Amino acid sequence: MMRIKHRVATDYFDQTGHCLYCVLLAEELACGKRVIAETNHYAAFLPYASHVPFETWILPKRHQTSFGLVDAALLRPLAEILKTVLLKLHVGLENPNFNMTIDTVPRGDEDKEYFLWHVQILPRLTTPAGFELGSGMSINTVLPEEAAEFLRGVETV
Repeated sequence: MMRIKHRVATDYFDQTGHCLYCVLLAEELACGKRVIAETNHYAAFLPYASHVPFETWILPKRHQTSFGLVDAALLRPLAEILKTVLLKLHVGLENPNFNMTIDTVPRGDEDKEYFLWHVQILPRLTTPAGFELGSGMSINTVLPEEAAEFLRGVETV
């Protein structure tokens, strides 16, 4: 899956000269409908074409290809927005199981500008069945806009 993401991002960069994920982040922030948390350094949103209900991404606002190159001073703000997002999912969805990944460039591509590292959180609220398993396509029964509105309203204090 990561090779496909990198290939698509590379093709987009080669065609436009822009990082696909930076463009996506700018569009999500401009629209605002799927954003659930934002700080000076990071933004969390539910992507338009979410694979699972309440799938959430956290992206840095400053372009950086590799998670391994994150300035130590930016780890605390990352931990804070991650805590906010996970608490909203925990409280709002009653402590769901989830998978979390950090998507970053392969070793050796740290100096290339085609990718923006990001965190993906995939709550396990549904069970993939025949269609998903047979076709490799996802069915998401919750619109990301509605899921984001719900999560924005979740009180975590």
